[in-house]
Amino acid sequence: MNNTFIQSSKYNEKKWYLVEVEKKPLGRMATEIAYRLMGKHKIDYHPAIDVGDYVIVINSEKVLVTGLKEKSKIYFSHSGRPGGGKIETLQALRNRLSERILEKAVKGMLPKGPLGRAMFKRLRVYKGFNHPHKAQNPELLNL
Repeated sequence: MNNTFIQSSKYNEKKWYLVEVEKKPLGRMATEIAYRLMGKHKIDYHPAIDVGDYVIVINSEKVLVTGLKEKSKIYFSHSGRPGGGKIETLQALRNRLSERILEKAVKGMLPKGPLGRAMFKRLRVYKGFNHPHKAQNPELLNL
């Protein structure tokens, strides 16, 4: 019998992590958060099974970008209608929806498809220091 047994993860095995990103580089934070969402830090990691944990990010408006990215990095979105393209700089997006900067960076690092979308749903990003997940007793993650 050459059957490989892959143990599936249960909900109670998923942990909650709290990440504070004030004055930390955007890319470095995004890679570490994606790593935890995918579950690559666990010994039972398998790319086809969702074994990742929940991640809560606070102070997302104070994430650091280096160089001239604040004014030169652009985000493109499209409504799907003719002429519905919209270009926005990182500085404008930070003023409007600062949570979206980290969300877009992490989402680009996750697998594409249904599994990656399920992983992304476990990411919670908040602008300030307060978050509504105190009941989950998140473990502080120093990155």
